[in-house]
Amino acid sequence: MMKLLCGGVIFTLVLSYYIYMPLPASVSEPWKLMLVGATFRTATHLADLSHSLGLVHHVRVLNLAVTSFESFVPLEFEDLQTEDTEFHGVQVRVYMPQRRDSTLRRAVVFIHGGGWSLGVPKLGSYDLLCRKMAVKLNAVVVTVDYRMVPDVHFPVQYEECLQAARHFLQPDVLARYSVDPERVAVCGDSAGGNLAAAITQWIGQDSRDNDVRNSSVDHLKNDSRDDVQDSSEGGGIRFKLQVLIYPVLQPLDFNTASYQQNWGVPILYRDLMARYWLEYLGADASLLHTVLLNNHTALDESRADPHRSKVDWTSMIPQHMRKHYRAVFPRTGSPSVLRDVPAMLDPRAAPLLAEQEILKMVPGTYIMTCEHDVLRDDGMMYVRRLELAGVSVTHRHYDDCFHGCVSFAFWPSYFFVGIRAIDDYIAWLHTHL
Repeated sequence: MMKLLCGGVIFTLVLSYYIYMPLPASVSEPWKLMLVGATFRTATHLADLSHSLGLVHHVRVLNLAVTSFESFVPLEFEDLQTEDTEFHGVQVRVYMPQRRDSTLRRAVVFIHGGGWSLGVPKLGSYDLLCRKMAVKLNAVVVTVDYRMVPDVHFPVQYEECLQAARHFLQPDVLARYSVDPERVAVCGDSAGGNLAAAITQWIGQDSRDNDVRNSSVDHLKNDSRDDVQDSSEGGGIRFKLQVLIYPVLQPLDFNTASYQQNWGVPILYRDLMARYWLEYLGADASLLHTVLLNNHTALDESRADPHRSKVDWTSMIPQHMRKHYRAVFPRTGSPSVLRDVPAMLDPRAAPLLAEQEILKMVPGTYIMTCEHDVLRDDGMMYVRRLELAGVSVTHRHYDDCFHGCVSFAFWPSYFFVGIRAIDDYIAWLHTHL
């Protein structure tokens, strides 16, 4: 009996040691976050072990764990009609409220996060989130089930989200779902925020180019050129708004103040975010240590020079958030990285690197950032760049929030800060969309 008791005490102590981790005093519901963090760490360790033994890619193990967890989330908001279909060959689910009237509805295109690798958009928390948006906004919600790592890499995820969005924005498709073409928004969290920002930039630029072409056509028509064809068919509709929830926007600096401050805060650790980037861009995993040191953007790397001001967090985030942290850019580094992985400088992968002329075409924006998140400064720099481009930006920062909180706003992982964050951005959409 004494041995059993001692064994129980030792097991409890070991378990407590494994679960416990020091967290910032201001983080919301720290013990819940410790439990979630320990669960995710366990899944990550098992995935890495399986990968190292050559059994299965670690992402597949993690996705299995995510799917198993999401299956416990109960279905709510059942008064909806759902349709699983394809938009230009891309899998999507369309949520349509049962309540109908003669007026056209608003709509939201939702793109899920998960490091371009994880996530089950038609199950669990993301499914419930889309249902909640559809009911609260009385809106048509489209969730994009894009393919992910390890099956595909950049630019496939970007292209599939763009294809699905462009298909939905066609006048005949919007009419089929009774959607007002002037009231369509795009929303995404984390890597989904990255994809949402990137496709919004492209659609804004494409709409501008289409307007220019149409203006030229009208001018030529006025000159009685009968042989001129109208190029306006099938184009011109753009998003009215975008909502970016703790978006990941750049891979050039893994030592921003928020990366330095929150490197070990669950659920998104600094080294894990760098791994996600390398896998998304199809880069060699052995580059992890190099990019964590910012050797890929060392001061002698001329390829990075045109973009340095776009990721200069020392001038774009407030002093009270910079605290004592300093920029980390070695004098000499590894110039082969940007040569071998040029997508690191591609605005389709890193929307923060877009030129100012492109940002001017971005619609009204809501950006959510969390204090205890390595990606905090990505979002804050984008807020500043959009403001400088003349874009109307609503920035909501949560001092007690952590990365991924929106996915933990439903039972069994019930964080009140996640519920508050969801309610806040839905209220903003209700007012502005």
